[in-house]
This record gives sequence, structure tokens and C-alpha cells, in this order.
Amino acid sequence: MRADPLLLTAGEWLGVASAVLLVLTVVAFLVRWGIRFRLVGITSFTVLLSLSCLAFAVSYAPRQQVEGAISVPVVFDNGSDLVIAAAPAQMDPEAYGPSVEQVALNLRGSGRGTQQVEVRLRRVEPKGEGSDVPVVLATAIRNLDDGTVILKG
Repeated sequence: MRADPLLLTAGEWLGVASAVLLVLTVVAFLVRWGIRFRLVGITSFTVLLSLSCLAFAVSYAPRQQVEGAISVPVVFDNGSDLVIAAAPAQMDPEAYGPSVEQVALNLRGSGRGTQQVEVRLRRVEPKGEGSDVPVVLATAIRNLDDGTVILKG
């Protein structure tokens, strides 16, 4: 089940509970119940939960899947124009392109200083005694304006 319908329903029910608690809090102040200040806290917290659930339900975007891709971890992101993902040692060469494309498609554009982001899929291979060398397996360029992904090598 996708998260947005569930959170939307939870937000609506929490909103109803907030309204009921608000009425109960007003009655508590009019009758001068001893728990009236606790009801203020409970009511405000319920309102906060309701608004949080509704905001998350509206902003939720599921991750995109590319056929033939393997989920790879992002190991470096400079927050602007470069993202590097690490490939596992036993990764099939046919999965390089789809995997780097999947990482590029799942990037979020907010806060980046540029509209073009280069995504590299790399593996660190041993070069000799005590030294390793990073090898770039595939590269993709993501245009954040229109969402297109261009695969390079």
C-alpha cells in the first residue's frame, strides 16, 4: 500500500480528534476542570500530528524503479552537481546503465545550485600492494529542469 492514502486518512482522523479535543478543552476552561492545561497540550500535539501527516501525504513521492537496475548506495553527494554511487563487486555489467539511471531518476532537485547533476557508478579495485583505484563503470547526466537522464558510457 502506498503511504499517501494511509497518511491522508490518518491526517483526517487526527483532524477530527483535534476538533473534538478543542471542544473538550474549551468546556474544561469554562467549567474550570483541573486537567484543562493538560488538554491544551494534548490538543496542540494532536493538531501538530494531523498537519504533519497531511503534509507528508501530499509531498510523498515513491522511488522510481528501472528494469534491470540494482539498488546501489550513494557514497558521495556534494549537494550541487556530482553524485557517486558504489557498485558491488559482483555486479553484472548489463546492470551498470540501468542502475546509474535509477540513481539519477531518484535525485531530488531542491537545494542544488545547478540544474545538471552528474551521477557516476564506480567501484574501487585493488591496484597493487596497499593501493586501490576507483573505476567509473557508468555515468549519467540528470537535467533537473525537465527530468531527462542522458547515459554516458
